[in-house]
Amino acid sequence: MADERDFAAMRRYRTFPFDDHHSYLQQMETLLRTLTAEGVLTTLSLFDPAAYEGYCTALALEPDHPDSRARYAAELACTRPTLLYVGEPLAELLPLLREEAARHATRDQASALLARAGHCEECGADLGQVALTRATDAVRILLEALGNGPHHLVCSIPAGDSPLQAVLHTTAVDSARPQPSESETLIFCTVLAAGFALRTRGGIVSSTPTGSTSERRTVRGWSLRDAWPCPLTEAEVFTAYCTDADTGEPIAPEHGVDYAPGLALTPPPDEHRHR
Repeated sequence: MADERDFAAMRRYRTFPFDDHHSYLQQMETLLRTLTAEGVLTTLSLFDPAAYEGYCTALALEPDHPDSRARYAAELACTRPTLLYVGEPLAELLPLLREEAARHATRDQASALLARAGHCEECGADLGQVALTRATDAVRILLEALGNGPHHLVCSIPAGDSPLQAVLHTTAVDSARPQPSESETLIFCTVLAAGFALRTRGGIVSSTPTGSTSERRTVRGWSLRDAWPCPLTEAEVFTAYCTDADTGEPIAPEHGVDYAPGLALTPPPDEHRHR
């Protein structure tokens, strides 16, 4: 339990043996180091008290029992995001675990949106799968267009109260095909595909260091239109970056940022038109 609120929620159970979150984390770190020294392979996952309560209800388990917590934790290790423990301080590992859990939640939410897309009225094709294939093509074409260098990409689509976002880091050298993280690529493509399938507003932003240092970077942008990333003009990129998303008020440009138009991306030919 990395979060103090989650820890506090577990304290209502009589059999939960900890009173202080800080002491709990210290004891957990001691246990992890002891297991590692003994050659025991250990992975960590976040423990969600609300999900745990629902799990116990669904299986008619007593939540205020160590066996129930152990059973839930064992299932987490098989079904939820985990990180391998290799001796790092928990203070360094917990933020990474939170990030991994957030990525997993993003993928699940985007996959749920894709599932809502349904099937083509004419040919019966799975529109979610069609959109995922198109998104994979779009990401490949976008990375090829960006060319050499390290690139940081963010895809954002509307999803309830806050946008659904995915991040992709990649580097290409001497025109070789970039090799981004498989996990990041899957989540990025899934979020983009959800935007394609549901024809939602959304966009992609890329940030690339300029020159031999990271003091300057070039920012480009694309909006999602007709299930494809369409380039924004330099002025549109500047406006998007220099406007407060909550208030609509202008904000000062970032130091060291050059705003550039998005690159034109030619979509692959559609074998069928789906609707």
